[in-house]
Amino acid sequence: MTEKSVQQKEDNGLLRSSGVVSFFTMLSRFAGLARDVIFARVIGAEALADVFFVAFKIPNFFRRLFAEGAFAQAFVPILGEYREKGSRAAVRELVSRVTGTLGITLILLTLIIVVASPMMAAIFAPKWYFDNPQKFAATADMLRITFPYLLFISMTGVAAAVLNSYDRFAVPAFTPLLLNVVLIAAALLGAPLFEQPAYALAWGVFIAGVVQFIFQLPFLRRIHMLPAPTIDWKHPGVRKVLVLMGPAIFGVSVSQINLLLDTMLATFLPTGSVSWLYYSDRLSELPLGVFGVAIATVILPNLSRHHAAQSPKVYSQTLDWALKMILVIAVPAAVALMLLAEPILVTLFYYGDVMTARDMTMAALSLRAYAAGLIAFMLIKVLAPGFFARQDMRTPVRIGIIAMVSNMVLNLLLVIPLHFYWQIGHLGLAAATSISAFINALLLFISLRKKGIYQPSRRWIRFFISLLSSVILMLMVLMFLLGQAGGAESWQQYSGWQRVLNIALLCGGGFAAYIGCLFITGFRLADMRGPAKATSDLS
Repeated sequence: MTEKSVQQKEDNGLLRSSGVVSFFTMLSRFAGLARDVIFARVIGAEALADVFFVAFKIPNFFRRLFAEGAFAQAFVPILGEYREKGSRAAVRELVSRVTGTLGITLILLTLIIVVASPMMAAIFAPKWYFDNPQKFAATADMLRITFPYLLFISMTGVAAAVLNSYDRFAVPAFTPLLLNVVLIAAALLGAPLFEQPAYALAWGVFIAGVVQFIFQLPFLRRIHMLPAPTIDWKHPGVRKVLVLMGPAIFGVSVSQINLLLDTMLATFLPTGSVSWLYYSDRLSELPLGVFGVAIATVILPNLSRHHAAQSPKVYSQTLDWALKMILVIAVPAAVALMLLAEPILVTLFYYGDVMTARDMTMAALSLRAYAAGLIAFMLIKVLAPGFFARQDMRTPVRIGIIAMVSNMVLNLLLVIPLHFYWQIGHLGLAAATSISAFINALLLFISLRKKGIYQPSRRWIRFFISLLSSVILMLMVLMFLLGQAGGAESWQQYSGWQRVLNIALLCGGGFAAYIGCLFITGFRLADMRGPAKATSDLS
């Protein structure tokens, strides 16, 4: 088999794997959307809704560190190196040692946080500690229930990293769907059994962690990688993972730290601010999770193998392909979300007396701000692995520090005046997060270019012309259709089916215009098949 045919086979595999991950992730995200619609009806944006979202965000933040953030970015390159250069027994031994060492660390951390939950609640909700003892006590109580989720979901993350490294992408992509299914069941079946429905959701989080962990075990056994957890801090592979993971914890978690800072600051803002940020963040994460995470999940093990095999040309081509795929999805998604923010929120969440018209208006403000940063959030998902796959954690960490400091400064510059003059401080929080994400993405890109890691292909100018003209046409079509559908008050008066039909027509019309213009301006499905096609295009 020729080198070109081998590369083309791998490229088709990239597209196919990305499609598999995107499909299951899309199912999970739409289930998550259904979950949030049900949450809005069960707990709305009231005080205990704010409490639950804070209690859920804390273990979720640590999950991004241990399950799919720093750990994955440190573990996958080492696992790829062992696969490339070692035996299957050596790989299995690495997995067992890493599982045992990480497991005991997480058990200890979980016990500490469960015991010291009031201290953790005071850190992330200081305003409630001083001014609202009932919300503070409820946060500490819920955190004791939700935090053990971290242990199980992190072990799920280890299993997912192993399965992804062996190109078994479907199971890890499907697994998050179970979280949403369990939480929906907790809201519909468990909430009526509790005096405070939010507590049923907290128990749902705990149960979901256990379910996701158990689900992946048979698939590990099928590829003969079911670990025998062993605590071994001196194992060479474990030590390399720990060395890489230390700085990576900060580097890959900048956006999560920023979101948690937003949550902490939001507790100082009017009741409902945490919930407004939650609902808008969840909607902006839909395209990020479906496509950005899918592409990043697929390219990291591929980049790691290319680096281990010393193939810098293919490495650059893979990054080039990923960046184009991200922009094809992120730019129209960001524009559409900014324009349709309030109609989408009203369609999904404005039912009954739990969510008010004011909630919709406020959530729309933060959704537009998050949507503006969607392009940067998605670009980071593919730019950062360009360093992680090379086991370079220092560069993303340095850039992450700059981005986080920028976010803190922007929070002060934006939140204070917006809160005191217009009572919309949450808009400043979302805007600061988006601006800092652009700073992060831009610095990552510049560094990749300066280090010679990434070399763009020659066809970017044609690609940008095609992309921008298609987005402009889509925007014009959406504005026309939105004018026909009426303003925010009209959407609030529509029945549920009318809203769904109108939003479907809007999205369908915009999508058709975008895809049609892409095709007319020369973009083809073949352009999505991977980097081999770009081999002759490198400058």
